[in-house]
Amino acid sequence: MTGGFSTPKKDKAMKVSNGQAVKTGQILSRGVDTYKAGHNVKGLGVLFALCPGKVYFTRKKTSHGKIRTLINVEPAKQK
Repeated sequence: MTGGFSTPKKDKAMKVSNGQAVKTGQILSRGVDTYKAGHNVKGLGVLFALCPGKVYFTRKKTSHGKIRTLINVEPAKQK
């Protein structure tokens, strides 16, 4: 660990929780493989919001029987 190069990164985690308001482009999760992109969310390793709104989670069973948790963004109502 000379020079700190072998220090593991600590920024891989969920950045938002259920019901939290987000802005367009805000990062929702980084480096977490258990969550997948749902409605109004895009990305593979880093999931980010495509529109402003509130975050909610859903669960979906794949064709192989594995349960996936999807991160979704409910769009904010236009004024």
